[in-house]
Amino acid sequence: MDSFNVQTDQRDQMVEITDRVRRVVEHSGVQSGAAIVYVPHTTAGVTINENADPDVVHDFLKQLDVMVPWRQPFYRHAEGNSASHVKASMMGFSAHVIIERGRLVLGTWQGIWFCEFDGPRQRKVHVQVMPAITS
Repeated sequence: MDSFNVQTDQRDQMVEITDRVRRVVEHSGVQSGAAIVYVPHTTAGVTINENADPDVVHDFLKQLDVMVPWRQPFYRHAEGNSASHVKASMMGFSAHVIIERGRLVLGTWQGIWFCEFDGPRQRKVHVQVMPAITS
């Protein structure tokens, strides 16, 4: 397993980490298999989505705010960040990417995104590269 840190500077923010994951895969030497990208935080997540147009990230974060407002009268969590927990669970805490010929198999417009929902913070991302099982 390899890990790296992601520093965020906003409460809600998406940081593209595709190149960092790609470097981990290249360093592993695995030619065929899978990479698991895991975020060990309850108020941050990871997703795969478009990385070509920055408006996609803008729209994504705005829509999450509509669906999960920062304040709701029924929230009970004492830390006051209930929305962060809900958004992180909606995104998920891991993503799996196929590796073929030593490269991540992603679509033309796809990138791997770290999703911050309770920043700014320094966060950790773990990447486990697993070779394909052959018989």
